[in-house]
Amino acid sequence: MMAIHDHFAQWMYQHGRPNRLARILNRISALQFSSGMFAPRNWVTLEVLGRRSGKPVTFPLVVADHLGERYLVSMLGTTSNWVANVRADGGHAVIHHGTREKILLKEVDVGARAPILRRYLAVAPGARPHMAVDRRAPLCDFERVAAQYPVFRVTHDPSLPAKLSHCGW
Repeated sequence: MMAIHDHFAQWMYQHGRPNRLARILNRISALQFSSGMFAPRNWVTLEVLGRRSGKPVTFPLVVADHLGERYLVSMLGTTSNWVANVRADGGHAVIHHGTREKILLKEVDVGARAPILRRYLAVAPGARPHMAVDRRAPLCDFERVAAQYPVFRVTHDPSLPAKLSHCGW
């Protein structure tokens, strides 16, 4: 049975896109996550270049840790704007949480996503209403939906300063 909060969360992201209220709340969350104040370590703001505008775009995300690595997951699936922007820019991005970290996001193969998705739902309760599997489901259920949710491994990006120097980063 879905809680009222879950229905509200789904309403804010109908059709896989944030509505006006969700965009406002995301801006507020992005400021909080970026500052690192009053936010757990795994709450971050991801900054990528917009694939159409070429301007930096930021949004709040939750980092999932798994087997000593860090991952970003798209709770809204493959049509999420941040996923398209990351893919268009070859995975180059910046994570903010008190400090700035230049990163390179590498997409995880569908066959390796299931345990990461399960860990993501354990650490990102706000994502639970948007994903087609329960956080307590067996791993095989996560395997069935893995292709619907892009997962990116977070790595250090030594090439970012030269590539984005024109943006003032």
